[in-house]
Amino acid sequence: MTKLKIYLFRHGQTYYNKNKIFTGWKDSKLTPTGIKQAKIIAKKLKNKKFQVAFYTRLSRSKDTLKEVLKYHPECKKLIKDDKMIERSYGTLSGMSHKKFIESMGKQKFNLMKQGDAIENLDPETRKKAKKILGKVAYDAVHRGYNTPPPKGESFAMVEKRVQKFIKDLKKFMKKEKVNVAISAHGNSIRLFRKIMEKTSKEKTIQWVIPYEDYFEYSINI
Repeated sequence: MTKLKIYLFRHGQTYYNKNKIFTGWKDSKLTPTGIKQAKIIAKKLKNKKFQVAFYTRLSRSKDTLKEVLKYHPECKKLIKDDKMIERSYGTLSGMSHKKFIESMGKQKFNLMKQGDAIENLDPETRKKAKKILGKVAYDAVHRGYNTPPPKGESFAMVEKRVQKFIKDLKKFMKKEKVNVAISAHGNSIRLFRKIMEKTSKEKTIQWVIPYEDYFEYSINI
């Protein structure tokens, strides 16, 4: 039995990340810190081998991958696949975390429509959200797993497309007999991990996906 490898990593910090803004499908560029983080991932993957790399249309995915590929002349094929793109926040995209919290304070916040977005706030802002909502309401945001924000995607919707990506990926790897690298995004990685690690929704939502590390999986053929 042969084991093929998947190396999955998140892009580096963007200007929207730095300024605490919901990014979604907005094409925010890497900050100098984000470029350093991409270089750290690249060094961690330096001694791994993969022949194919996947990325999304967003520049943060492509630019992070560029740093990684500097150590991998054996990677001869790049594939763009937006099934691994970040979750769309719809009308929340481009909104600052501060404004989001203010909308909660003014009771314009729709728990069922926007509740699970709390899990993507920075830790400090998340504490403020918990204080405003109270424990019972805060815990209830997990119900939003299946409900998208206006014009956006729920976690369940992201999970569905990531599931399709994984199914196609496994077929591709077994056919081509290759290891792969995937330059992806916080929430697509979150759902990728949920599927591959067979984890609960509750645990999945609590994860913090790092900028400076990677996840490794094996496929048996």
